[in-house]
Amino acid sequence: MKQASAIAGIMIMWLMAAAPSGAAASAFPKADPSTLIGKVLFGYQGWFNCPGPGGGPWTHWSRGEPNAGSLSVDMYPDLSEFPTEALCPANGMTIGGKQAYFYSANTPAIVEGHFRWMEEYGLDGVLVQRFLIEAGWKRGSGDVVLKNIMAAAAAHGRVFAIEYDISSANDNDYINPIRGDWMYLVDELKLTQHPCYLRHAGKPVVGIWGPGLTDRIPSDPARFKADLIDWFKTGPAQYRATYMGGTPARWRTLNVDSRGGEGWEAAYKDMDVIQPWTVDRYKDTATAKAWAATMVAPDVTQTKADGNLYMPVAFPGFSCKNLGLCAANQVPREGGKFLWAQAYGAKASGASMLKIAMFDETDEGSAMFKLAPRRGLAPDQGFWLPLNADGYDLPSDWYLRLGREVTRMFHGERAPTEAMPLDPSYPSAAVTRAGGIPAQRMAVTHTGAGFRFRVDARVASSLAIYRADGGLQATVLSHDGFALWNPHGISPGIYLAKMRDAGGETAVQVFAAP
Repeated sequence: MKQASAIAGIMIMWLMAAAPSGAAASAFPKADPSTLIGKVLFGYQGWFNCPGPGGGPWTHWSRGEPNAGSLSVDMYPDLSEFPTEALCPANGMTIGGKQAYFYSANTPAIVEGHFRWMEEYGLDGVLVQRFLIEAGWKRGSGDVVLKNIMAAAAAHGRVFAIEYDISSANDNDYINPIRGDWMYLVDELKLTQHPCYLRHAGKPVVGIWGPGLTDRIPSDPARFKADLIDWFKTGPAQYRATYMGGTPARWRTLNVDSRGGEGWEAAYKDMDVIQPWTVDRYKDTATAKAWAATMVAPDVTQTKADGNLYMPVAFPGFSCKNLGLCAANQVPREGGKFLWAQAYGAKASGASMLKIAMFDETDEGSAMFKLAPRRGLAPDQGFWLPLNADGYDLPSDWYLRLGREVTRMFHGERAPTEAMPLDPSYPSAAVTRAGGIPAQRMAVTHTGAGFRFRVDARVASSLAIYRADGGLQATVLSHDGFALWNPHGISPGIYLAKMRDAGGETAVQVFAAP
């Protein structure tokens, strides 16, 4: 009786409380810029452009203006949170008969939105991909995207670091261009003085991706080690950095994708951080698990013996049909199970950090940000790979949610578990209601990692979650009749969830957190 009275009192107190409108989920703490340990970092291309607010030609979305035959991306971002004035309309492309839009990373509001998502989902930050062959014209055009990243990182407390990509660079002339660009970033942009620029062991982090791969330069490992790696480590003090090498997946065994021969062993051993490129090196959850056992675990052992840090790379899936380079959905996402298997395998093997490729890479179908969940939410024209391609009906932010769980695991906030903590299998049918009256109850299920709410999708856009004492915990968005709440540091007790429809009527559910 006492418990019933207490719950009744809580219900009255709840119904008297005013629910917040449009409040964002409680923000996570700022990411610590002083160390790589425990970090989960996303690659950030920032290379998408269009002739809208940011100016410039169509870049990376398509070959020329987007149409069914010119597309070069397989996945379409969820742009519903951005105003149309911040986007670029594509002539002749529609979504459900209405104008379809794309975005430009030159537009500050776009990059700010991406970093806002990182803050809202508790993600650490990004490794900014900087192609060496483009660095000169980026400087000449004002480095707009990088400046957008710097502003957004500061606004949302996320870390970032530069990772050079030497694809298509000249084997005879890459040392001075890298040195010169880094000196420009340090001296003119004051990049390493930015409060969110990532550091380790007291030095800024800089990465170079590609050396050692069979299809990339350099061909001379001794010159590369002496004139570049060692320059970052022992050169002029103001340019010294913690050096991170984006290496072949099989850097340790020097076979298949790696240049062999004397000298590469010394170059790898000289790197502060080894980051093997494993994208598309395995195809499904089973082979990802096998890779962790046969490659990641021995890599961890080798790097510890050599005194290196080790940052394995995970990716959610792979598809590049519109690029013409591979099959559609070549590496299926399996509702997130494929990514989780890699992240768990890395952590269980002893890795203390992780890179996820990529945050915004829709070209090769490896993007982690908000994506079109169903075919009908992508442009009507052309081929698109939606999130439900593998049979799971997922919300657009599913991989941000999963990224949060991966980050929690590497932060030590949750124990590593082989089973993925989020359930992609829940049905999408909405709760029915009779006579237009909102449902007065909603189903609440404890999933082990959080709570799942079944609500009326036609009337609820969000749920506000309170403690019994009235303190707001979070506002979570519903999708197709469901909302997921994965609380951070929740304490046991009685909680209340409140749904409000467009007419102001509410549904309330009391539930207990174990």
